[in-house]
Amino acid sequence: QVQLVESGGGLVQAGGSLRLSCAASGRTSATGMGWFRQAPGKEREFVASISRSQTSTNYAGSVKGRFTISLDNAKNTVYLQMNSLKPEDTAVYYCATTPTGVLPTSPGGYNYWGRGTQVTVSS
Repeated sequence: QVQLVESGGGLVQAGGSLRLSCAASGRTSATGMGWFRQAPGKEREFVASISRSQTSTNYAGSVKGRFTISLDNAKNTVYLQMNSLKPEDTAVYYCATTPTGVLPTSPGGYNYWGRGTQVTVSS
């Protein structure tokens, strides 16, 4: 069983920064990890993903150039550095693992999920 625990969320003003962390424990066959977010009344949407080898990354268009995903395999931790935050980035952010060998943008491509961390950006 794999457990994922997110941290680092909070309240920040527009234009500010936050760094989210997601620590993984347990046996995992993950080939990649990803971040998703879900705002109230909206579907869960893809934010960013990274391969376990760290040779590939993928970003949603809405965050490209502002967010950076990184991975520390020694710590089994994936990070999401979020800069130039906007009110529309407000959501619960989830990390997840994928065993597919690719970097899916659909939640269905991920098999383990954390419980999420709230990010609120005030205008």
